[in-house]
Amino acid sequence: MQALEMQAEVTAQREIRLKLPHDIQHGTVRVIVLYEQVEPPAKVPVKRQFGQFKGRIEISEDFDDALPDTFWSGDAA
Repeated sequence: MQALEMQAEVTAQREIRLKLPHDIQHGTVRVIVLYEQVEPPAKVPVKRQFGQFKGRIEISEDFDDALPDTFWSGDAA
């Protein structure tokens, strides 16, 4: 019995494809899969840039005015 250690990628279909060395004969083999669950790298938060939307957003003059009663009762059309 001989052992061979190789790295391989697991596809989205949970398949492993290996290209074996030429000195391995064709036929039946026993395969043992050892794996470690690797955590994906943490996402680095994007730093917000102050003033990046300056001049792109407008607020209505009546923004601070009270909303009509119809808004709160659900009758607003």
